[in-house]
Amino acid sequence: MRPGRRLGIDVGKVRVGVAVCDPAGILASPVRTVTRDRAGSADVVEIAALAADSDVVEVVVGLPLHLSGQEGEAARAARSYAARLAARLAPIPVRLVDERLTTVTAHRRLRDSGVPGRGQRAVVDQAAAVVILQSALDAETLSGTPPGEFV
Repeated sequence: MRPGRRLGIDVGKVRVGVAVCDPAGILASPVRTVTRDRAGSADVVEIAALAADSDVVEVVVGLPLHLSGQEGEAARAARSYAARLAARLAPIPVRLVDERLTTVTAHRRLRDSGVPGRGQRAVVDQAAAVVILQSALDAETLSGTPPGEFV
């Protein structure tokens, strides 16, 4: 496992969930939810500041593939967002990783922990970012190679 903190990003239409891992690259934790700025780049600037403040070595962005593995509109939007992040964060690498069912998993975990349905909206994006990042960390631990693809 490569050491160093990483950010996990769950890109949504309205919000972006952000998570970070510990310096050993073992455990992901929620950071915050950032409101998307469709007209500008305030959200990308805020995430870049979080990356700098956390001294990250990499950013992992979820790629929402269909269950068939095909890419749809959401995947294209995530790729575009990841490209904007990569341009802003260079030379920090940005990777895209498969995030199928992460939002479903995040909702289930929140429900199981007692967060009511209405209360989930505020934190589900962070929880999904945690699932994305933790899955990437676990995959790298198991395989010995970083998951996903560079942007």
